[in-house]
Amino acid sequence: MSTKRFKTSSFGLAKGHEALNDDFAAVRVMEDGLCVGVLCDGVGSARAGGQAARRTVNYLINNFKTRPRSWNIEKSLRHFIANINEILYREGVEEYEEPEYVTTLSVAVIDGNRLYGANVGDSPIWLQREGELLRLSIPHSSDEKGMEHVLTQAIGMDETVDPYLFENNLRPGDRLILASDGLEAVLKESEIAQRASLGATPLIKYASKKVEDDLPDDTTALVIEVLEESKTQSLKKIDLPIPEKLKKGEVIDGYRLLRPLIANERTWLAEKKGVRYVMKFPAVEAIDDETHLDLFVREAWNASRLKAGFFPKAVIPKNRSARYYIMEYLDGPTLKEVIAKKPLPVEDAISLGKFLLHATGYLLKYDLVHGDLKPENIVVLERRGKRVFKLIDFGSIVEIFSIASRAGTPSYLAPERFAGDPISEQSEIFAIGVTLYEALSRKYPYGEIEPFQNPTFRTPVPLRKNNPLVPAWLESVVMRSVEKEKDRRYAHYSEMEYELTHPEKVLPYYPENATLLEREPVKVYRWAFTVSLLVNIVLLILLVG
Repeated sequence: MSTKRFKTSSFGLAKGHEALNDDFAAVRVMEDGLCVGVLCDGVGSARAGGQAARRTVNYLINNFKTRPRSWNIEKSLRHFIANINEILYREGVEEYEEPEYVTTLSVAVIDGNRLYGANVGDSPIWLQREGELLRLSIPHSSDEKGMEHVLTQAIGMDETVDPYLFENNLRPGDRLILASDGLEAVLKESEIAQRASLGATPLIKYASKKVEDDLPDDTTALVIEVLEESKTQSLKKIDLPIPEKLKKGEVIDGYRLLRPLIANERTWLAEKKGVRYVMKFPAVEAIDDETHLDLFVREAWNASRLKAGFFPKAVIPKNRSARYYIMEYLDGPTLKEVIAKKPLPVEDAISLGKFLLHATGYLLKYDLVHGDLKPENIVVLERRGKRVFKLIDFGSIVEIFSIASRAGTPSYLAPERFAGDPISEQSEIFAIGVTLYEALSRKYPYGEIEPFQNPTFRTPVPLRKNNPLVPAWLESVVMRSVEKEKDRRYAHYSEMEYELTHPEKVLPYYPENATLLEREPVKVYRWAFTVSLLVNIVLLILLVG
């Protein structure tokens, strides 16, 4: 398989004339560009070695796809390896009264231009660079003569495991080879180096042919070739100066700076050939601080690749004399400015909700979230007599689960974010709900929250008390989206969008502490009337008697 950055392949053959190979391997390139390759060699002496190999590979691939983005790669590796080891060890003891789900493990994770690897057991990992083969893994096997194939560690062998972890920088042309030890039993490292460029299938078939298709052990290989460096690294490597000071009237690459758009004077309204643009420069700190530079490069890359109508168009000019990127200038007020005069009409608020849910759903395809949804970051335009919305501030866009701090504007942060939970789809839904509540009422559901404040989230004022024109179904949607308890809030954008587009399906929303009278007044009144009627009948009978 070939992607733009990687060329990957895996292949395995069973030993001798057996039909089942107890090795297992898989490689996956995630949507965020992360490449994960895993190979396991099920221990032959274990009754469930093959099952252990398959389960371990699938467990690691699936967990890396959904891992909390606030975890670095090393933490993820240690956590996932410890978990699958504990699971397989416990199940082996429960089912067989001793460890039988036992397998080796080799895993390689490529994030940007950085390789993170780990191994448990004796399945090797090599890095091939400019033809030379370098072994990166360390075998967990006995040092005693004649006992070299006895494993001292394997997944599922003991209650705990201590994987060998390593890191390395990668560059285009590098090749990673993960293999079961069956490959080393047949081929010398020089032979592996000569044929690795052909991919896993020719490599394993050559090994099989060398022993007349009678392999002494199950033999599997996984090959990952780095075709090019990551886009963000390419952009970062371009040697461009970062202007320390910018002034009105200054011309940079034909763009004349007209006026700063924000207080720090790093985002400017500019003009070129009669057309107005927004020109964004890195923070001054990026001159000496690599972290700030990385943040700006990622921001520029996100801005240029998110080509959808939800956002202003953005480009990174190829022939720049300084580090910046260019955005389309949106000549319209922010939503904050619009609602400062009067609340949004209900119809416009419904359109706004659909827009925000579609925009955030689009970002989710890239494993991204906006991170700072609020009226100040929404521009309102007029198109053919209708209001059209655009979402701005590419600088706040981050990978989902990547932030566990209070990054964002406090009044729009979900309660769990103040408790240290990472940013998520549900926390973004909360921000959408607060934005809609404010757009319809010019108030916050939980009041304005100041920076560094530890807020107490009490029961919010129902939206219709602030704006009686809001229909009951829309109030239910908004109040459910700003629920302080996650299990009472929408879990996914699609759930909230469905209710916004199907008012007749929306169930009434009640606060958790609502009384029965508040929840079902008709039933309460009917019950009260019935009781009152019965009491009156009894009294009448007593009086007549």
